[in-house]
Amino acid sequence: LLGLAACNSGAETEAPAADTMAADTAAMAPAADGTVVTVAQGNPDFTTLVSAVQAAELVETLNGTGPFTVFAPTNAAFEKIPAADREALMQPAQREQLTGILTYHVVPGNVSAAALTEQITAGGGEATLTTVQGGTLTARAGADGSVTLTDAAGNTARVVQADVAASNGVIHAIDTVVMPG
Repeated sequence: LLGLAACNSGAETEAPAADTMAADTAAMAPAADGTVVTVAQGNPDFTTLVSAVQAAELVETLNGTGPFTVFAPTNAAFEKIPAADREALMQPAQREQLTGILTYHVVPGNVSAAALTEQITAGGGEATLTTVQGGTLTARAGADGSVTLTDAAGNTARVVQADVAASNGVIHAIDTVVMPG
């Protein structure tokens, strides 16, 4: 129905810290007070995501204790989805589908960029993440140190900002909405 993609990210193993995840990781805020929702609300690049989380009635859940790792599509990522599809997903009748897409972008636990990079290294070049939605995402490192996620349909998203800290987890901004399948 729509091209909205949700990240399947469930860290299947704990991994030690590694060096970098995205070329612009250094630009990330070192830490922030507030939950993943509060932090996203304070970032102008996540206004569409925040609206979607509200429409899916996931605010209370994502304000919970967590920890959560959120692969957060930026506004530009959502703009890759046709406007009519985005608008349809925000309607109450599509809440279940929207919830599935959004929870595909959430992995249980607090998976930092360093930990994800180490999981990729330990996995011989890729790591499988199980999302809250129940699907999987495959993370791979690029030669430039960037990390890409591949969804169930084979589409890829690049982590464009990593390690945005929240009181109940971490946010990694991605450039494409991933879909559960």
